[in-house]
Amino acid sequence: MNIALILAAGTGSRMGNADKPKQFLNVYNKPLLVHTIEAFEVNDHIEKIVIVTNKDYIDQVKVWCKQYDLTKVRNVVAGGDSRQISVYNGLQGLQAIGAADDDIIVIHDAARPLVSQSIIDSNIEACQKFGAVDTVIPASDTIIRSIDKKQIKEIQNRSELYQGQTPQTFKFSIIKDAHEFAKKNHDSDTTDDCKLVIKMGLDVYLVEGSKLNFKITTFDDLMMLKALLKLGKSEVL
Repeated sequence: MNIALILAAGTGSRMGNADKPKQFLNVYNKPLLVHTIEAFEVNDHIEKIVIVTNKDYIDQVKVWCKQYDLTKVRNVVAGGDSRQISVYNGLQGLQAIGAADDDIIVIHDAARPLVSQSIIDSNIEACQKFGAVDTVIPASDTIIRSIDKKQIKEIQNRSELYQGQTPQTFKFSIIKDAHEFAKKNHDSDTTDDCKLVIKMGLDVYLVEGSKLNFKITTFDDLMMLKALLKLGKSEVL
């Protein structure tokens, strides 16, 4: 079974003066979160969806699921104070709906609403083969490393660098074990699930992403999303 785990528990603090977390902002009369869920709702290979969200929004998210006919959503659970805790809570929510060890879990940020069907499909296909995959795009700009934020410490070899996106996709047994391993070793502040899997000694393989699969972080990102949606998804994805 292929299950999407959508993370919508962030505070969206970098959005500026928004009166609510970015994933709940209306974009053309529809919450941003709903735009993202719909990408998985229409995918032929996704069978169930679990959402992790702010505890104060759980009831509202359930209302939206009914309002927008999001029939694949099987559970809505409360997130935590960090991404790692939120994913861990989501894994518990997956167990509550009977997720099996061989199930494929497609973990995606709610703030990436333009994820394409081909990216979702590629994640599932690669995960079936490798067990753990990450969506990336090649770094297009020179990456400069600085320790004091004043001087260049190192200029990285761009040909070896990629920008990480989501989905990050794993066999359920692998991502569950990685989080339990982190918890056992008092590792509670890792912001990337692939890093947890690597810390456990396993390999993570790459899946090609897209520049359009960007994360809505700032007001400028929101304006870009609105412009792309105005063009129509069929024109840009």
